[in-house]
Amino acid sequence: MRIQVNDESTKTTATHINGNREIHMTHSNTIKGLVSALALSVAGTAASAQDASEGIARAQEALAPYLEQPVFTAPGDPFDIRECAADRKMLAIPNSSANPFLKGIIDRMKAVGEDIGLEVAEWENQGQPSQWVQGFDFAIRDGFDVINLISGISPDTVVPQITAANEAGVKVTTSHFYDPSDTPNELLSSTLPVGFNEIGKILANWVTVNTDGAGKVLLVVSREVPPTIPLVDGFESVLAENCPDCEIVQEVNVGVAEWGTKIQSSVQSALQANPEIDVIVPIYDSMSQFVVPALRLTGNLGSVKVATFNGTPFVLDYIQEGSVSMDIGESLDWIAYATVDANMRDLCGLPVPEKLNVPFYIFDESNAEMAGTPAQFDTGYGDAYVSGFRELWGLN
Repeated sequence: MRIQVNDESTKTTATHINGNREIHMTHSNTIKGLVSALALSVAGTAASAQDASEGIARAQEALAPYLEQPVFTAPGDPFDIRECAADRKMLAIPNSSANPFLKGIIDRMKAVGEDIGLEVAEWENQGQPSQWVQGFDFAIRDGFDVINLISGISPDTVVPQITAANEAGVKVTTSHFYDPSDTPNELLSSTLPVGFNEIGKILANWVTVNTDGAGKVLLVVSREVPPTIPLVDGFESVLAENCPDCEIVQEVNVGVAEWGTKIQSSVQSALQANPEIDVIVPIYDSMSQFVVPALRLTGNLGSVKVATFNGTPFVLDYIQEGSVSMDIGESLDWIAYATVDANMRDLCGLPVPEKLNVPFYIFDESNAEMAGTPAQFDTGYGDAYVSGFRELWGLN
C-alpha cells in the first residue's frame, strides 16, 4: 500500500496496487466531518448515560425513607377523647362503597368508635352524586354531629347540602381528599389532606429505579377524582426529571363508577396496541383487581410490572402472589385512628392537624408477608400508632 499526501490540497490520496489493478481511494474532508459527528454522538451517548445514572441515584435516595418502618408522631396535644365523643355520632360518606380501600377505613373507624363511645355509621352508595345528597339528608334528619366525606367526594359538588348541614348544626369535614397544596372549600369545618403529589413522586421514582431508567408506562387514572390531578402532576414532573428516557406510552382514564366495566378492557387494548409497555401504574390500588385479569389474558402477568398506591389488603396479597410489584401502603387502621382523632378534636373545639397523620410505606416482594397471609388492614406497619393514639387520648 502506498499513501501519498498532497500538501497543496485538503485531500489525502491512497493508491492500492494489486497486480494489474490499481484502485484509487480519495477521502475528502467529509471523513473529518464524519469522525467529528461520531465523536459528538459518542459524547452525547455518554452524557445521556450519565444523566440516566444520576437520575436513578436521585430516585433511590428519594425512595429510602419510605422503605423504613413507619414511626408514630402525635398529631396534637393529649385530650380526653371519651369525654369528647360521649353521645356523638359521625356519618362517613365514601365516594363509593364498592371501593375496598374506603370500606376498610370505615369499618376500622367503626371499631375505633366503639372503643371510645362514638357512634360511626356509613352511608353506603354506588358513587352517584344523588346518593351523596341522600346521605346529607339522612345525617341532618337523624341528628348526626359530623359528616366526614372520605376520599373522592368533592365538596364543590354538594355545596347546597353542606350549607344545609351547617345551618342544622352538623359539621362537615373531609379526609383523604385534598392535597396540602389545595385550597379547601370554605364551608368545611376542617380537612385532613394527604400528600397526593408526594405519592406521584414516589411512584415515578420507583419506576425510574425498577426499569433502569427506561420504563414504558401505562398510566391508569380517574381524572374526575380531584386528588388525581396533584398525584399525576407529581408523577410526570419527577419522571421527566429523574427518568428522561422513560415514556408514558398511554394514559387510560376511567371514572370510578366504571372501573368494573372499563379498566380491564382498556388495559388489554393498550397492551395489545403497545407491546413495549413494561410497567403499569394504576394510581389507586383497587384498580388492580381489573388490571391483573388484563395482564393474565394478554400473557403479560409477571413480566409487566405493576406499581400502585393505597395498601389495600387484597393488593398486598397480589404482591405475595407475584401479580403486583409494589404498593405504597397506608395503614387503613392508622387512617381510621387519625380520622377519628381529627374529627373529635374538631367537635370539641381543639386545633385540627394540618394533614392526615399517616406515613407512607412501600410494600414489595421483600416485605409483603409482613402484612399477613392473607394481608390484614392493620399489620405490616408496626403497632406504634395504636399505643400512641391510646396514650394521646388518655386510654392507657
